[in-house]
Amino acid sequence: MGFSYVLLLVGSLLSLRATAQFATAPSAPDSNFVSPAPVLMPAVSPARLRPLHLLSRPAALRVAVPLSLVGVAWLSSQDNILRRTKIEIQKETKEAFPTFDTRLDDYTRHVPVAAAYALQLAGVKGERGVVPFTLIYLLAHQVNMGLTSNLKRLCREQRPDIPTDYSSFPSAHTSEAFMTATLLHEQYGKVNPWISVGGYAVATATGTMRVLHNRHWVTDVVAGAGIGFLSAEAVWRVYPALTRLLPTKVAQKLLLVPTYAPGGVMGVALAIRN
Repeated sequence: MGFSYVLLLVGSLLSLRATAQFATAPSAPDSNFVSPAPVLMPAVSPARLRPLHLLSRPAALRVAVPLSLVGVAWLSSQDNILRRTKIEIQKETKEAFPTFDTRLDDYTRHVPVAAAYALQLAGVKGERGVVPFTLIYLLAHQVNMGLTSNLKRLCREQRPDIPTDYSSFPSAHTSEAFMTATLLHEQYGKVNPWISVGGYAVATATGTMRVLHNRHWVTDVVAGAGIGFLSAEAVWRVYPALTRLLPTKVAQKLLLVPTYAPGGVMGVALAIRN
């Protein structure tokens, strides 16, 4: 089925341990013995002794909500009210914007990650360094494109503008846009929340343009947004654990090398120094 991508999600269950030490007093009193002052042990709430869950409630919602959106969007490919609704939305969109035509969405999907590097060059310190951020971006891009392309082959949803093209679900442009927007949010969201707002606004605009251009159903865009978000979040969270698995000597030999291809295509390669 072409390229296959496997994401190993590494989790660890943490537990809190409480230990106490008990002092033993002398068995017989002595005139020179001064009884020590009693030591009061701090009360420990039972809730603190419970093992920590693998996912906190906010983290679980960050996974459950995008997955639910992808599932609901996939259901629209069946003959049900969701499918009739998306067709009606597309019909009304075409009537409202009959001459909409742009290729801007081909570029806006990359704007959030370009903004992240621009902030790095401007000296704004992000959550992680430029090399770790680049590795995370490359890995998230591969995971995202692997999921998106394989879902296109499995679902075979007709595009609204070309009935013979069965690669509509999900939207690759939208998944890429939300993947880069999520990485921008994780890198600089704590520095300034408006950076996150701007990144997700650009991603939302990218998905909107795909619908207005009649290249995708609205459900394709919703699913793409969920997949892009989950791809970025998964790699961002797992990356520190993956780096700890590398031997120290190997990690110190890793080198990120910029690459160039004919036509102005730029990229990076991971090399190991001798």
